[in-house]
Amino acid sequence: MKTLLQLYSARNYQPWEGVLAQTAATGFTGVEPFAAVFDHATAFRALADRNALALPAAHVPLKLLEEQPEQAFDVCHTLGVELIVVPWLPEEARPTTRAAADDLGRRLAVLQRRAAASGFRLAYHNHDFEFITLEDGSLLMEVLLGAEPAILWEADIGWLIRAGQDPLAWLDRYSDRVVSVHLKDYVGGESEGGWADLGYGPTDYMPIFSKLTRLPKLDYCVAEHDDPADFNRFVRRWMESFRRLSQAAGLI
Repeated sequence: MKTLLQLYSARNYQPWEGVLAQTAATGFTGVEPFAAVFDHATAFRALADRNALALPAAHVPLKLLEEQPEQAFDVCHTLGVELIVVPWLPEEARPTTRAAADDLGRRLAVLQRRAAASGFRLAYHNHDFEFITLEDGSLLMEVLLGAEPAILWEADIGWLIRAGQDPLAWLDRYSDRVVSVHLKDYVGGESEGGWADLGYGPTDYMPIFSKLTRLPKLDYCVAEHDDPADFNRFVRRWMESFRRLSQAAGLI
């Protein structure tokens, strides 16, 4: 199983040279970049190559994909990305009605077709706002994934937990759409944004890892912490927990 670090976790711990060296030394096979490195994509790709780190997936803003798709695709080709992930929506762009949800679903379907024509897969990454109930009783996440069967899902388990959802139920329901998972835990409170390293929070991750072994399209397991107080601690703990849980579940 390919293990990636979501680079957003290290945004406060630059320079990137040190971040990538530590990531490689910890045993990760790659990095999942985000927009902060897009203006220097060639140089960042060279730095990743020197550390033997792949860049197979990237978080690419919806605005960039819709308004400057060729620029977005060029950056992804330069980085070596094959999976483009729509990562986040600003609050003003988040649908709160079924009509707005349907509209976003149609836009994602258009992007999926554009991405496929340029040689990419497209996935959507959840936070917690996708699990609001719309006026017709549906959930935003259901509408978005229902808009186009070819739209894949990067399931953020920590945000599912934070949203009060059952990760096992969602992973089971969309088992053939999940190509990547973000693995972290949620404890609440103000420290580190309420997040906890994988294996160091209240969630029993063993059943989740057992479920991961049965996801037919899962390619990437991604380490993420939205606000780690200690980057080295976070990547070390994540990898230790990932290996322990994976071995117990038969994932690796």
